[in-house]
Amino acid sequence: MMLHIPEVLTRDQVAFIRRRLDEADWIDGRATVGTQGAKVKQNRQLPETSPVTRELGQIVLDALANSPLFFSAALPLRTCPPLFNSYAGGEHYGNHIDGSMRRIPETNQWLRTDVSTTLFLCDPEEYDGGELIVEDAYGVHEVKLPAGDLILYPSTSVHRVEPVTRGARVCSFFWTQSMVRDDGRRALLLELDRNIQALRARLGDCDEMVGLTGHYHNLLRQWSEV
Repeated sequence: MMLHIPEVLTRDQVAFIRRRLDEADWIDGRATVGTQGAKVKQNRQLPETSPVTRELGQIVLDALANSPLFFSAALPLRTCPPLFNSYAGGEHYGNHIDGSMRRIPETNQWLRTDVSTTLFLCDPEEYDGGELIVEDAYGVHEVKLPAGDLILYPSTSVHRVEPVTRGARVCSFFWTQSMVRDDGRRALLLELDRNIQALRARLGDCDEMVGLTGHYHNLLRQWSEV
């Protein structure tokens, strides 16, 4: 399941984050990947433990907490503190699959990566190239979104970032451990939840709506790992 969620950040939030990033000290992005990833990754990142990373990451986490659609799609148990990267001058990230486990530096707690998310912090016209390419059972998907929008997709997907040939591609990225490990089950729950919400807006809380809502929660109760 891939899902585009628009306007997670406001334009003012994006502008503030970009100003803070312009003042920050970047490092080689290969510092945060394993041996295989380092062979195909060329970009810059903010250090994971940088005060700026923590400050801006909290803005992102607060915005996610106000996004019902992100919650419905990811069903987050815990989310890694968001990171920030930049691609320019031909930088790119070749085909790879995200590592299955991430350690949260502040707590030394391990997190299973079920859902990967890229939050765009610049508009498509600001740069050439830099498309996020995600491959799954349904084909190859090209993603390049407006600033403030995000894309989430299964962390099991092969994906890459194409070379940036003009301007700079600036994003936040992070991983979520879901209450429901299986992507197919998460997709079913999301579809059911969205239809329940649409029907409730049209019909109100009739007996059938109570039954459907109960069905949703019983499936979540059966499939969740909490």
